Amino acid sequence: MKKQIFKGMLQMESLITIVLILVAVFLFIRTIRPPKGVNQMTTEQLDQDLKQNKNKKQWIDVRTPGEFQSRNIKGFKNYPLQKLKQDLNELDQNKEVVVICQSGARSLAAARTLKKNGFEQVTNVQGGMNAWKK
Repeated sequence: MKKQIFKGMLQMESLITIVLILVAVFLFIRTIRPPKGVNQMTTEQLDQDLKQNKNKKQWIDVRTPGEFQSRNIKGFKNYPLQKLKQDLNELDQNKEVVVICQSGARSLAAARTLKKNGFEQVTNVQGGMNAWKK
């Protein structure tokens, strides 16, 4: 009888472990996958876009102020991710927003925030400043 109870407990623990792993994988994929409706651009495309559309789009860098001060791209304004929700009223919902960070993870989170708050045209820079060669 004790063996059956122990065997049942092991099966339950295995099932719980599998469920937790699946939840973790789901959350990981959700974090790295771009939000629905968010465009992606490479840093090479960004370079061309800055030359052609500098005043037609909003260029935001969601890194910390210290990161932004140490290295940034001319034309980008600093809206740290932690404060982005508070600063949304400073951005025009009718104008495309191009978002960059250090590696692309925070800018995806920012893009998600922008989309949830009614911004239709949002573009994320893949690879962020790590991929910017200038």
